[in-house]
Amino acid sequence: MSPATAPETRFCSECGQPRPSGEMARFGDRLICPACKDSYAQKLREGVAPATAVVYAGFWIRFVAVLIDAIILFVADTILNFAFLGTTMARMATNPADIGAAMSKIGFMWLIGMAVQCGYETYFIGKMGATPGKMALGLKVVRADGSPVDYGRAAGRFFAKFLSGIILGIGYIMAGFDSQKRALHDMICDTRVIRTRG
Repeated sequence: MSPATAPETRFCSECGQPRPSGEMARFGDRLICPACKDSYAQKLREGVAPATAVVYAGFWIRFVAVLIDAIILFVADTILNFAFLGTTMARMATNPADIGAAMSKIGFMWLIGMAVQCGYETYFIGKMGATPGKMALGLKVVRADGSPVDYGRAAGRFFAKFLSGIILGIGYIMAGFDSQKRALHDMICDTRVIRTRG
């Protein structure tokens, strides 16, 4: 099947799993996968199904997800730095003439670290809709219409986060005041962070 005719992927409003849109059952403005359809219909009959289609993730739960991802990336970055800079730093301590070479190596490692961070976020959001930190808390990054974020937009969102951060973090704080809990980088990339459970 060519990419032009491939069915559009959507996320189930109940379990958050991606499925082709043709397999989903529509209940009002909610899309429910076949595995959740019967239990959701029962919830509707009992009057306990959620009234809203989407629950946006607020500032604090997103903050915790970012902390989890930061810990994972810190461990990876520490391992890389130790592997590549350990002997250089030891030589620099005994021979100050090695400072120039060490500084260029540190700059190179900074670029490698940025590439790792970008790859981490781009891969996980493009492939699974969430980084491990977001997955741990039942969050998912989607487009405004609920469709998945592709790799290009995931990479763009990573770089847009710099704008959210360089204005004293105000771009992140905006998520606490927006009706759809969008940070500045979400507004730039037309993404939303939603809760897939609880």
